This record gives sequence, C-alpha cells and structure tokens, in this order.
Amino acid sequence: MDATPEQGEWLRVTLSSIGDAVITTNRDGGVTFLNPVAESLTGWAQQEAAGLSLETVFTIVNEESRRTVENPAVRALREGVTLGLANHSLLISRDGTERPIDDSAAPIRNKAGEVAGVVLVFRDITERRRHEQEVEEALAYAHEIISTLREPFLVLDRGLRVRSANASFYRAFRVSEGQTEGRLLYDLGDGQWDIPRLRELLGEVIPEEFDLRDFEVEHDFPEIGPRSMLLNARRFPPEGVNPKLLLLAIEDVTDRRRADSALKGSELRYRRLFQTAKDGILILDADSGTILDSNPFMSGLLGYEPEEFLGKELWQIGLFRDREESQAAYRALREEGYIRYDHLPLVTRGGREVEVEFVSNVYEVDDRRVAQCNIRDITNRSRLERQAREQAVALADLHRRKDEFLAMLSHELRNPLSPILNAVHLMALEGDESPIRREAQGIIVRQVGQLARLVDDLLEVARISTGRVRLDPHRLDVRGVVENAVGSARPMIDRRRHDLSVSLPSQPIWLHADPTRLEQVVVNLLNNAAKYTDEGGQIWLDLRQEGDEMVLVVRDSGVGIAPEVLPHVFDLFTQADRSLDRSQGGLGIGLSLVRHLVEMHRGTVAVHSGGLGRGSEFTLRLPVLLSPPSHEPPAPTRPASGGATGRRILVVDDNHDSADILARLLRASGHDVRTAYTGPTALDLGDFLPEVVLLDIGLPEIDGYEVARRLHRLPRLEDVTLVAMTGYGRDSDRQLAREAGFDTHLTKPVDFVKVQELLTTLPASPGASSDRR
Repeated sequence: MDATPEQGEWLRVTLSSIGDAVITTNRDGGVTFLNPVAESLTGWAQQEAAGLSLETVFTIVNEESRRTVENPAVRALREGVTLGLANHSLLISRDGTERPIDDSAAPIRNKAGEVAGVVLVFRDITERRRHEQEVEEALAYAHEIISTLREPFLVLDRGLRVRSANASFYRAFRVSEGQTEGRLLYDLGDGQWDIPRLRELLGEVIPEEFDLRDFEVEHDFPEIGPRSMLLNARRFPPEGVNPKLLLLAIEDVTDRRRADSALKGSELRYRRLFQTAKDGILILDADSGTILDSNPFMSGLLGYEPEEFLGKELWQIGLFRDREESQAAYRALREEGYIRYDHLPLVTRGGREVEVEFVSNVYEVDDRRVAQCNIRDITNRSRLERQAREQAVALADLHRRKDEFLAMLSHELRNPLSPILNAVHLMALEGDESPIRREAQGIIVRQVGQLARLVDDLLEVARISTGRVRLDPHRLDVRGVVENAVGSARPMIDRRRHDLSVSLPSQPIWLHADPTRLEQVVVNLLNNAAKYTDEGGQIWLDLRQEGDEMVLVVRDSGVGIAPEVLPHVFDLFTQADRSLDRSQGGLGIGLSLVRHLVEMHRGTVAVHSGGLGRGSEFTLRLPVLLSPPSHEPPAPTRPASGGATGRRILVVDDNHDSADILARLLRASGHDVRTAYTGPTALDLGDFLPEVVLLDIGLPEIDGYEVARRLHRLPRLEDVTLVAMTGYGRDSDRQLAREAGFDTHLTKPVDFVKVQELLTTLPASPGASSDRR
C-alpha cells in the first residue's frame, strides 16, 4: 500500500539510523534511496544515485572467481521473492575499493500487492573475515602443534565424533585416518574405545563445564595389549557457554607404571635383603660421614639398637681408632668414591674385638650423595687364614725334612750297593769262575742296578712334585739319543729275550732338547715295554718325522692295559697289575716322569691299548727344528772303556768295605792307591801327592765338601782332580759339589767300569811323576 508523506519520512529516518547499508529501488530498478551506510560503502551520494540503475550503484563480483554476479535485488524485483544472505561477494565501490559483504533483498509491494520496488540490505564483513582468517590461522597453528605432539591427541565435536587426530594417535593405537576421522570415539577400532569409565568421564566433562586432568584409565586393547593411560580433556573454546569442541590428550604411562612397579618391587627386595643380610650394612651421608641407616646385623654385631646408630660417625661405634683416622677414611671415600679395608679392627659396645672386611662406595639417591658400607665379620676367616699359613709353614718344613730324609735314605741305600757291586768286579779278577759263580755274579750286578734305579726313581718323586726338574736343551739329532737309549735299555731287553725291532730314518731329525732327559724318556718307554712283555715277546721302536713334529712310537706284544687303567697310566705312583696275576715291580714313577719331561719339551705323549693281552703302544710327539744347523754336530758317543795305569789315587770313604774293595780294584788296574776313612785322615797325606781323589761326601768329623775345599788350598794339590763318589744325587747336591771344587760328581753305586772310563779321560796332571810320591 502507498505510504503517507509522514510515513515515508519516518521510514527514511529509520533506514538512515540502522547499522546496515540500505538501498531501495522503484519498479524499474532505479535507485530511490541510499542510507548513509550505503553511501559510504558504494561511494555514491543520494542525490547522485537517485534514478540510476541499481547495477550502476551496487556492483558486485564473486570473491573467488572475480566474475560479475547477479544482483540479488534484480532477482527479488523480477521474481518477487525474498533472497537470503549471499556469501563470497565483493562490493566494488565507486572509487574501486573492494569490500567483502553479506547481502539480502526483498520486494516492496503496493496496496494491490504488486511489486512496486525492492529493498537491498548489505553489510561490510571485512572485520568478520579478518577475524575468521585469524581463527583459521590459529586453528591451523594449533593443528600443527597437535600434529607434532608425542602424545596421542584427539579433537572431538560435541557429539564426541573425531574431528581430527595427530600422527602419534595413529601410531600408538595402530589405526588409520580413514578409520578415525568422523567416527564416534566409542566406535574406533571396532569398539576398542568403548570403555565404560571413559563414557562416564566424558559425559561429565561437556555438560558440567570442568576439565579432566590426569585421570588414569587401564584397558586391554586387542591390538596393542594392556595399557595404562592418563587422560586430559578440555572444552574448546574454554570460556564458551556452548563449546563446540572437546580436546582429549592421551598419555601412555604403561612403561612408567611398569617401571614404578619394578622399582617398588626392587625397593622391597632391597629392603628385605638389607634387613636379612648376614653382613653389616651402614648407609652414611657421604659429605658429613654420619650414619643414616643400619641393618639388624649391625645391631647384633656391635650391640647397639638401630636408633642408636643414627647421626653417629664410624669411630663412635667402634670402627677406626679415633676421629682423625675416621675423617681420613671419609676424605679418601669422597675423593675416590670407594674405599676398602681387608682387615679392619672393630670394638663392639661390650669391648669385644672383631676383625672385619670393610668396603664402601658412594652413589646418589634423590640428588643426595650417600655411601653404603658393607661390613663382614672375618674373625673366623682370619683365624683360619692364620692356621693355613702356619700349616703351610709346617708343611714346607715337613716337605724340606721329607726331601732331606729321601736324600739321606738314598745315600744310605747307595752306600752298601757300591761295595757289593765292586766285590763282584773283584771276584771277576780271580778268573776260573764256575758257571754257578758267573750266574750269581750276574744276578748281583742286575739286582744292584735295579736297586739303584729304584733309588733314582725315589728321588725323582721330590723333583717332580716341586718342579725342580731342569732342562739343558740344545740342538741335536734325535737319532743319536734314541741309539744311546736303546743301548741303555738293551740289558733288560736281552735278559728277557725280547726281539727288539728299531726303525730309524736315514735323514737327521733336529730337535731343541735336553739329550740326557730325552734319553731318559726313551729308556723309560723301552724298559716299560720290556717289563710288561712276557719273555720272548716283541718290541718295536719307530722314529719318523711328520710335518713339523718328531714322532716316536714304542709298541709291544705284552700284557696290554685294562680300559679302566688306561686314563691313569701317566699318573704318579700308578702301577697297574696289567698281567692280572703279578706285579712287575717299580714305584710307578717312570711314565709320570715321561709325561712331565715331554711336556717340558712342549710335546705330547699318548698311550693306546686294545685291552688286556693285546699289547700297548706309546706315541711321543715333539716339535722339530725346521731349519737344520749349518753343520751337523757329531753324534753323541760313549767314553771308551779301558784302564788307565800309573795314576796316584786317594780313596776316601767311611764305609771301609767300599773303600777297601775299590782300592783293590784300582791297584789291580795298575794304580798307586791310598785309602782314608775320615776327613782328617784324608788331609794327612804325608809324602803322598795324589793326582785323583775319589772322595765320599758323608764323612765323619769333616764332610767331603770341606775336605775338598781344604785339599784345594794345599799348594802342592792345586791341580788335583776331585771326584765326588756319594749317595747324595740331587741337583742341589751336584751344585754343592761344584761350589766345593769337585770336578766330577758320581752317584753311588758306581760301576767300576765307569771309574775306569773316567780315569782314562782325565788329563795327565802337570808334573806327575814317581818322584812326587
């Protein structure tokens, strides 16, 4: 309907006072009215715009495409419909300024209900757009922050549907973005998050306007197993009356809870050990040295109640002699972080002295330096150690006296053997011996030799057990050593009528070895084979080189070795009755000595036997010298036997039989001989000037060592040859003989043939002639 002038004026005033821009048009689309806001935004004044087309005054384009868009007022005028706010429109003002706007249009009707014009309402939304942009940037910034969080994070809407989640959430719970965004929280992971307690908590957060902080939830997830989680939930925006979002941070504390549980268990176990330990434990303040804690054992050890230890220093409870000594220990502990006293005296409350082992080290607990002291009562152990030391001294003394006894025993056993052996040689000088007499003499010689070997074995026990066997190695061709060993073992082999087969290589095999000890090894192996092979048996010796090793095999057709004995053949004092019906004699030392000497030469020795009655085989291996010497040394030779006449010889022995028989044999060999039975008698030579003195060591009044020293001091005897003939045969005895001035050391019983050989090899004494008698 048509308005009266008053109504029209009222309408203009009203439209001019509102905050939005208003433009009206007539039926033809010509501008009829602009309020001040519209004038400001379009740049057109009312007077200038009146009658112009609406498209001229109100020009708009699409914000994104920059294309001209249809004016909503034109459509409202054409169709007679009201159009709502349009978005993404830019208003181009008269001066070209662009402003984002929201606009709407509605038709104006007359009394007849016909469209008489249109009213266009729009507003400048620049500030709103700026604010929205800031919000979007803030959200993007927040999203970037959330995406970098190490903890799983969810953004939920009011319906608890997931708006977004960070990468940590996807990794931790093994789900994808497609399985998460837009879905209800409780439906995630096929209902893994449908946790009753979580439903209850989140149901309280949204309506009650409070935040959820560090609420712990435990749940067993099918995909990742049991988890302990701390949940933090906050509405967003926090100050909004009707918040649109819920921020949910999820902290997985499973490992922490496990560690806490393990720590509690460890602390419990430590406290249990602390309380039940059978050693004393003190906890000190590492800086002040005062006691912070003690275990029950300390109370039992020192006699103090637990609370009486607190605040005291170690010297005040009986450890260390005084405060100064205690403070010195504290300083060392602070500087080194560790101290130890193996035998620390301690005085209990009751005055009893205890010896303890004290160990302390420093560590940190809750930013505090503490020292743990472990105190062990070693009173009994110290007593046992003292006893052990005393027993060791006693055993050493016993061992020394045992060695002395063995030496004395061997001396006493050897002394009677010499006159027996020499008596046989003396009988042989008479000639016209009957077969029975010759057989008896042979028996005596063999049995004396057997007794001498037993005495030697007896002394080897001491050498083996104390490691006093020494080697004198040099370069040698082992073939010569084997030949000498065969010669030494031949009498026993021949006596038992064995067939010995020896196989030696045509080329030398060079070793770095002690020829005497190596010969002893081979002799022992051959004697062992002869001993345990019945008369008329066979023995094989094979020597060869295999690569960088010498291999020597001694095999026999003897009684063999039982399987249960085989592992112990080389043990000391092992002597199996391998023939089942008799023992073969000996002390069970020979094979043990073989192994010991072979190992000293960096070699090995092994034994094999098919069992009783099937013989035995010993295999010896030694490293060879791969580079032979530039010239071959002469093979070892034995001194030629034979007599040497014309010597002036003094025989000194307190055993009259031994001295007299040896003197008779020497005289029968053409020597000028005198005898003496004591040391002083030996030194009272008168006009007799001996070239050679065969001197016993164990003499009465003055021993042989002193006699030798005094003889050497006599001006006329500075060139005399001194030969020790004694029952003392240890290495130390030989050393003593050398120090006393002896030229040669012979161990009783001495075969007279060896005496003859020695006399043959001795050089003639300077100036030796009959006129010196």
